[in-house]
Formats: sequence, C-alpha cells, structure tokens
Amino acid sequence: MAAGRSRALIALVAIVIILIIGVAAYLMLAPGREAERVVVIGTTDKITELDPATSYDFFTWEVLSNVMAGLVKYDPETGEIVGDIAETWTVEEGGKKWIFKLRTDAAFPDGTPCTAKDFVRSIKRVMAIKGDPSWLVTEFVENVEAPDDYTVVITLKKPVSFFLSVLATPPYFIVHPDYPENEAAPDATYGGCGPYKIVDFKRDEYIILEPNPNYHGEKPKNDRVIIRFYKNSEALRIALENGEIDVAWRTLNPDDIEALKGKGFNVIEVPGNFIRYIVVKVDQPPLDSKKIRQALAAAIDREEIAEKVFRGTVEPLYSMVPSTLWSHVPVFKEKYGDGNLELAIKLLREAGITEDNKLKVVLWYTPTHYGDTEAALAALIKEQWERTGLIEVELKSAEWGTYVDLLSQGKMMLNLLGWYPDYLDPDNFLTPFLLSTANTWTGTGYANPRVDQLLNEAQIELDKATRERYYRMVQEILADEVPYIPLIQGKLFVVTSEKVVSIQVSPLQFLIYSSIEVSG
Repeated sequence: MAAGRSRALIALVAIVIILIIGVAAYLMLAPGREAERVVVIGTTDKITELDPATSYDFFTWEVLSNVMAGLVKYDPETGEIVGDIAETWTVEEGGKKWIFKLRTDAAFPDGTPCTAKDFVRSIKRVMAIKGDPSWLVTEFVENVEAPDDYTVVITLKKPVSFFLSVLATPPYFIVHPDYPENEAAPDATYGGCGPYKIVDFKRDEYIILEPNPNYHGEKPKNDRVIIRFYKNSEALRIALENGEIDVAWRTLNPDDIEALKGKGFNVIEVPGNFIRYIVVKVDQPPLDSKKIRQALAAAIDREEIAEKVFRGTVEPLYSMVPSTLWSHVPVFKEKYGDGNLELAIKLLREAGITEDNKLKVVLWYTPTHYGDTEAALAALIKEQWERTGLIEVELKSAEWGTYVDLLSQGKMMLNLLGWYPDYLDPDNFLTPFLLSTANTWTGTGYANPRVDQLLNEAQIELDKATRERYYRMVQEILADEVPYIPLIQGKLFVVTSEKVVSIQVSPLQFLIYSSIEVSG
C-alpha cells in the first residue's frame, strides 16, 4: 500500500510539473506575449569608468551613449544633429548664448524627471571634477543655467561654429542625481535618461542592460542586452562560433574575420574615421630634437603596415585628419614620402646620431585594447626604425588601464594610440592633440602658440573655406614638428550570427543597441 501511494504521489507531482511548464509556455507564446528577446554582444574592449565626467575611451562612450541622453544627438540615418531631450533651441549674442527648451516627458529609469537643473548639475560636475574629457566643456563653456525646469541656457566663452557637435558628446549627458557632486563614480550604474538602464555590471566580465521604461524615444527592439568581455580576438571568434554571443564587435583581427566569412555569419564593414598614430614625447631628450622626430616619421612605411599587419583592412594615413574628412592634406607623404630610409638616415646623422652613438628609444603598446595585432604592429615599427642602422628600439607593453595612466602622466617616450572622433569635424582631429590647453591627456608635452592661434581662430570662423585654410596650415606645422606620427586609417567590422535581423552603427561608429533585432 505504501509503495502504491508513493507511485501515485510521484505521478501526481509529474502531472503538476507538466501543467506548470505548459502554463509557462502558454504565457510566453500566447497571442500578445513573446519570448524575451536577448542580444549578447562580445568585445575585447573594456569599460574604464561609467562616469561621463571621467570616461574618455571609445567603448565606454558607446555604453554611455546607450544608457544616457543629452540635449542633442546625431541622427543615425543622416548624420545631422537633431534634438534629443531638447525639443528646440535658439542662438543669441552672435553665437555665444544657446537657449534650449526641453521636452517634459523625459525621465530616469526610476521615474525621476529629467529637468534643466539636472543638466546644469551634470555639466558643472564635469567642469569641477576636471577629468580627461572635461576639456570638451571647459574649453568652450563659460556658464550654464536653468531659469526654469525645462530651459537650459549655455553661455560660451566665444562663438563656436561646431558647438552642436560638441554638445552631443557624453560630457554633456544628463546624469542621475545619485552621482556624487564633485567626485568621480567609476563603477556607478545609476545611468541617465537614455534608452537603457544598467541592471548588473561586473568589471571585465559583463554588463547587462534593460530598456528604460520611461524613455522618451523609440522603444528598443530587444528586451535585454548582455555585453561580455573577451581576452582577445581568438576568444571572441570562438564565442561567436559556439553561439555564446550574437554580435562580435571590436575587435576581431583580419585572420579571424576571414575565418568567419562563409560560415553563415554576417560580416559587415563599417567605413571608419578612426585613426592610429604614434604619440611622441617632444619634451623628453632625445625626442626634443626636431630632426630626430622627423627621422622617425620618414622611416615609417605605412603601405607595409597596412598589408603585413592588417591584411589590407586599413589604409595608410598621412595626417591626423582622416582622408575621408574635408580639409585633409597628406602632409607626411608630401614631406617625407613613405619608408624613406635615405632621408631618415640623413636627418639622424645631422642630429649627431652615428653607428657608435645610436638613437635609443622605447616604444609602448597595449596588447589587447586595439586587438591582438598590436604586438605585430609594434614589432614592425621597431623593424622599420632599426633598418636605418642607427636606431635601437625597446618594446614595452601595458594593459589598457595602466596604459591610460602612463599616458596621462607623460611616462611613455613613444606610444601607439588610436582615436575615435568625439564629434565629426576636422577640429576634433587637431584640437585635442595640438592645442596646448587641450592635449595634456596625451602626455606629449607639445605646445605651439601659432598652432593655438590658428585652432582658436578656426573655432569661431563660420566660413568653411577659411576654416579649411587654417586647418591646412596646422597640418603643415604638424608634419614639420612631428609631435605625432600618423599611421593608418581603419575600418570597423561587425560580425553577427544569423539570429540578428537588423543592426545599426551611429555616425560616431557606436553600436546602437536599441536597433539590434533578433529572431526567435
């Protein structure tokens, strides 16, 4: 009898479990209900600081752009600046005063309204903390005020022809009131008024986003975005092949991209404005000699770099302004050619360098942040410089967090770096590097009053032809004084599984997470 009762009880439990599963399936799949749409993105990038007052790297800006919002933003279709939380704006006092009228339906995920006073607090917080990106505010803004809950007034130090583009960057994003007033919050998950909220974050492992229920814009096409961080390109490729992720984004190396083609994955090429270059510490002997800096520039063979290291997935670059942007002049090619060892040797000898007194330099690189081709890039540059017979190169590396610290402290003699534009204007490829009040983050030690004057004049000039003339002059000085050596202009590649129905990249080359639609 006991055994019979046990069998009956087991059968009853089994029936209940089946019914529970059936009800759950019905609730998920019944009309009007869908299974949760989850997108998993893999990347070899890392998040630095989830605080727009201190964050100044491409990937963290991408995340912030998906969880926060500003007064204006780039239209992903046209590339034009359009309103975000600001509905309208007017300009007064010859371009110095900007008055923004805000929409009244924007709110943080917890329901707190996004008001003008929050914008004022957020922008002044960036100015007070003085983090790396603060120059995007302090260089332009004199004051910011909120005469009422839905009006923001920004007074500039001088008219700025491209100010709306600057205004679309993260230092101007509105942050939740829980962000501390005058100190950085590197691991903060309070977020902003963007399309997503952060629900979980474990540094260097994952970050999980869900839609902001109070977002004022179009609802995301998915219910959750999970971003997973991987050590290198190979690990990222394997994760995509194994179905762990739906999107592989920054950075797959050329070999792994080729391996994924023809395996049922979608390989999407994104035309890029990002550039790679060498930072030269011009105030450190022997690099304080202009002839030595010029010799280093002359010995670089960009065609060889593009083919050997990147398999033709990048293009040689001969200025800090990319070739796809107006005002670009290939000044380094005009002045030095490409891989011009004869000129490099001549300049080195004129600087007192001989076989018995070789130039000794240290070149730094970071092994994973720009993909795992970085060691090969550094090795090839070492080889190119040492072909002169007059240079000895020591290679050193550091992971990204340490690398950024060394960079800002000016502790690297020569180092490889990349730049993804803050805003789409030639100014953004020149001012952050060459303006003496804006380039401290690079550690180069470069300052030239004439360059400062030209860049400042270009900022207030409304005539495009005149601005172009100023920028051409700056590029000529750049090639002569060599505080930076441009190397390549890259492309970006997004590789997705067949599960991904649609995906979109912004004009600033950020993934727009809300646009990612998945099937099934």
